Amino acid sequence: MPVRLLTGADVSRLLTMEACIAVMADVLAALSRGEAMQPLRTVLRLPGDRGAFGVMPAQVSHPDAFGLKVISVFPGNEGTRFDSHQGAVLLFEPRHGTLAAIMDAAAMTAIRTAAVSAVATRLLARPDAGDLALLGTGVQARTHLEAMRAVRPLRRVRAWSRHEAHRRAFADWAGQRHGIEVETPGTAREAVEGADLICTVTASRTPVLIGAWIAPGAHVNAVGASLPDARELDTAAVVRARLFVDRRESAFSEAGDFLIPRAEGAISDEHLRGELGDLLVGRLVGREDETQVTLFKSLGLAVEDVAAAHVVHGEAERRNVGTLIELGGLREQAG
Repeated sequence: MPVRLLTGADVSRLLTMEACIAVMADVLAALSRGEAMQPLRTVLRLPGDRGAFGVMPAQVSHPDAFGLKVISVFPGNEGTRFDSHQGAVLLFEPRHGTLAAIMDAAAMTAIRTAAVSAVATRLLARPDAGDLALLGTGVQARTHLEAMRAVRPLRRVRAWSRHEAHRRAFADWAGQRHGIEVETPGTAREAVEGADLICTVTASRTPVLIGAWIAPGAHVNAVGASLPDARELDTAAVVRARLFVDRRESAFSEAGDFLIPRAEGAISDEHLRGELGDLLVGRLVGREDETQVTLFKSLGLAVEDVAAAHVVHGEAERRNVGTLIELGGLREQAG
């Protein structure tokens, strides 16, 4: 059977941020309604603390699709020519179970992760929020800038990383790509003070965002840390925030930003208010007042990858994009 092979450039061209935001809202609502299967991912911690290898299967009912993402996460790649997230998304055809497409996982992860943050921002940030602070200047900072622009009119953007050259490179890229002036303060505190939108998209395993720095009424998307012993926010930041996640089960297993404050006794399980899907289907209320700090802890779900892959594959077929290869799937007939 022919299998469509799609590169990272193909994925980026076929999956627009606006379309992905809509698809992520739909699939998270479907997950909350019980119309998808989302087991915990299997993660191998590689020897020598080099990184992690994850296998993430999922199935969604509307549209009817199933598949998985296999991905390596090497935080040490930051600042090199290698992506920190590398792998493939495999999409299967639901009628006979044949493999339909193999597509680049790095591009998929970059777009859909930021799109989910956009969904969270739309649900939780104040309507007038537009002072954006990005902690981190890598791939996710770039897609998050695009995602935040899609859901809120930005009046100011600040970006910080530990490396001045990375800050300058990000500001140059944002100016050339989007015509946006990006300020590049030398400290994370300067970047977030007064901001009402904050995205933490670093490879740090220790806090880069301190609770005392967060302005009243701000919304935070915590994206970078995805292991139980890693976090980007300190305990005070989590304690003062109304916390939502993409999947409760995943947060209880993997979210160091939640698990570490809980282990310290600073919060209980009840501090986690619910999932984005609960907000999308009207089961829970998000922001309660204009001064409340809201927090979305992102871990990334396979249902998001499968739903996005379904859109990419459909567009690829429609436009005849990608390379077709034969990988079997048909029983050989006796001659």
